[in-house]
Amino acid sequence: MQTAIIITLSVLAIYFLLMFVARARMKNVPLVEDHAKIITLTDKNFSQQAKNRLLLVDFWAAWCAPCRMMAPILNEIAEEMPNNAHIGKVNIEQYQSLAQKFKVRGIPTMILFKNGVEINRFVGVKNKEFLLKQLKNT
Repeated sequence: MQTAIIITLSVLAIYFLLMFVARARMKNVPLVEDHAKIITLTDKNFSQQAKNRLLLVDFWAAWCAPCRMMAPILNEIAEEMPNNAHIGKVNIEQYQSLAQKFKVRGIPTMILFKNGVEINRFVGVKNKEFLLKQLKNT
């Protein structure tokens, strides 16, 4: 019985240590500058920018390591986007009202809008191929 308890506690200690190390590494992911084609969205320009176009909106925050991981992927997608599609980013710390309006519960959340109407939603880190496929299929 004592051996089982010791083994269980050892496994849990190793698990938590690995989680701590993984989180520390993720926090050190550097911020990446947005591509010139990526639109910074605010509560003032959101409706106008979403109107009459296909728009992939990334809801993110600077403290969010998975959001930082998405930035280079979105920059690559901006290079290869179909002509009718655009990428926008909403910093949820600055524009909490937009996050509330679209019921963003976790980040990164990407919402695909067509003519200002939500047509799809993706939560978490997604790869370039997945997002390009979603954009091309709409």
